[in-house]
Amino acid sequence: MGAMTVASSSLALRPRASSSSPRPLRPSRAATAPTRRAALPAPRPPATQLSVKRTRPVSETPTATRLYSLAPYPLLLAALLPGAETVTAAFQPFVELVQTFSLPDWLVHWGHPGNMAVVLFAMGGYGTYLGFRIKMSDDPEEKAKAKDLHPKLLGGMFFFFALGATGGVTALLTSNKPIFESPHAVTGIIGLALLTVQSLLPTLFEGNPGLRGAHGLLGSSIMTLFLFHAAFGLQLGLSF
Repeated sequence: MGAMTVASSSLALRPRASSSSPRPLRPSRAATAPTRRAALPAPRPPATQLSVKRTRPVSETPTATRLYSLAPYPLLLAALLPGAETVTAAFQPFVELVQTFSLPDWLVHWGHPGNMAVVLFAMGGYGTYLGFRIKMSDDPEEKAKAKDLHPKLLGGMFFFFALGATGGVTALLTSNKPIFESPHAVTGIIGLALLTVQSLLPTLFEGNPGLRGAHGLLGSSIMTLFLFHAAFGLQLGLSF
């Protein structure tokens, strides 16, 4: 009896949880989880214009380009030949004689260019053509005729060019112009010197057959030079 009394008292003293007392609610994950927001992009600094200096490699370094052209004016140094006063003094009596003829100005001015143009294109042009026919023709008869006429025409051209030079000097002195201070005069002197060499080459053909090729090349070069000579003469005639 006494043991039961003690057991009941111990039960009376032990606190009992009341079923009516509210239990604390456990917070839900949805309530406790912080609100997640999309991360905004970081603001970019304002764009600034940067001047970047590009250094060129050595291969791209700009280089100066020099253009060279063939001009006749350096030949004026060669035109200052000694003896101009001597030639002027030697031609002076003939110049005074021509002045007494009272020839028309156009004849004195353009007589020499007209005559030399005929010699250059008629005798020189056809003689050059015959020279090529000698080398390239397969017809023995045509080649024989060309060999006969070719030296005669070009020899005549040489003679009339040398004679015409005196007419050119006379025309310049009659007009009170210098005689050796122009590209026309320089190219004429050089052309006559080369024609002298050209006329001597055929005498060496028998011992040196290879000179025939040099003869043809030199002849073509001389004709080209005289074309420039004619152009310079026209320029000179129009200058006064």
